[in-house]
Amino acid sequence: MSGSYGNDFITITDDDGNTYELEHLDTVNVSGELYMAFVPADMDEDDDDYGLVVLKVVTQGTEESFVSIDDDDELNTIYELFVERLSDDDEDDDDYFDFDEEEE
Repeated sequence: MSGSYGNDFITITDDDGNTYELEHLDTVNVSGELYMAFVPADMDEDDDDYGLVVLKVVTQGTEESFVSIDDDDELNTIYELFVERLSDDDEDDDDYFDFDEEEE
């Protein structure tokens, strides 16, 4: 999913029939399992506590669906991975405009 064409949004429906619009931030593949990170689409961009939503992609036949991660250890590991990756992206964005820094 490329940011060059704008943000990617999805709408999901929970087991109770509630719908949520989420903005996709990142995707990782860990040990053959695919995970995606989202934030609520209606979130205030100035809010530092942005409520990261982490979902696992499960394929059943030809259908892909998102599921919540029930295992606390798995969720914490993947959540921390996304936080680190997204923090690195923020730092990279800050350095982009720093013309005094030499390229590696």
